[in-house]
Amino acid sequence: MQRRGVTVWFTGLSGAGKSTIAEAVAKQLKAESYPLEILDGDIVRTNLTKGLGFSREDRDENIRRIGFVSHLLTRNGVIVLVSAISPYREMREEVRDRIGDFIEVHVSAPLEVCEQRDVKGLYKRARAGEIKGFTGIDDPYEVPLNPEINCQTHQETLEESAAKVIAALQPYLQTHQRVGALV
Repeated sequence: MQRRGVTVWFTGLSGAGKSTIAEAVAKQLKAESYPLEILDGDIVRTNLTKGLGFSREDRDENIRRIGFVSHLLTRNGVIVLVSAISPYREMREEVRDRIGDFIEVHVSAPLEVCEQRDVKGLYKRARAGEIKGFTGIDDPYEVPLNPEINCQTHQETLEESAAKVIAALQPYLQTHQRVGALV
């Protein structure tokens, strides 16, 4: 049986909990030795998309590049966990269409909660006018219309959110032989 890859795309405001849920899911998958890769928006911006700004065009290019790498990995049987704000619906749909095997996870919390969780002080800086075009403050976030999964991190535990993602992954996990398993 051929392994079937999939991209799980965590989208939501900064501080909603995207990376936290992706890390919890990754921990469970790694414990079972599934082949996976994590593409975190912050890490990607310091490497793959270094030099891109936060204009609409640059944000779109950022998502296209993440989508390109995700597609390469997915078509080679890897489970890819992407954690990126990806504020524009059109770009998320473009990436979904390119990849095919794609699960969109809308990670949401009210803006006030995201601001309270903001360990980097980005919201505070955006409200003070130091950061222009900050998603949720002076740049829009377009909520997914039909995500496969909704995680409302202000109302559910991390374990509950991760369990939703693992449940949605079951059809893909069944096609995988764990890395190192005897054939």
